[in-house]
Amino acid sequence: MLKYISVPTNSRTQFVDISGEIKKLVEESGIMDGLCCIFVPHTTAGITINENADPDVVRDITKKLDKMIPWEDGYMHMEGNSAAHIKASMMGFSQNIIIHKGKLLLGTWQGIYFCEFDGPRNRKVAVKIISS
Repeated sequence: MLKYISVPTNSRTQFVDISGEIKKLVEESGIMDGLCCIFVPHTTAGITINENADPDVVRDITKKLDKMIPWEDGYMHMEGNSAAHIKASMMGFSQNIIIHKGKLLLGTWQGIYFCEFDGPRNRKVAVKIISS
């Protein structure tokens, strides 16, 4: 089963918790045991799993990424969004999560985040659910 979810963003850098949408797709699939593959088909956005209980975690990640990779830093890429490409590569473009007893095998505090680094944009995320 392959599905896409839409992720609209409204700022240059934004972490969007997509856990609910992914969990819903897993539930709708009816698959009890398998793998959920999440892929971002964009070069200036990524995907990560991290704490979703305290929004300061996302703020801290964003702040540190901006400090390490500033938007303006003499990059050569003519589109002017090299920082977004670098940040996306650091986050990665995919995550695989085990499905066990019909649920994503995430830790208590873990959430799935779409990471926007060149927004605002309308993005998409591909979700492949595979039965074992």
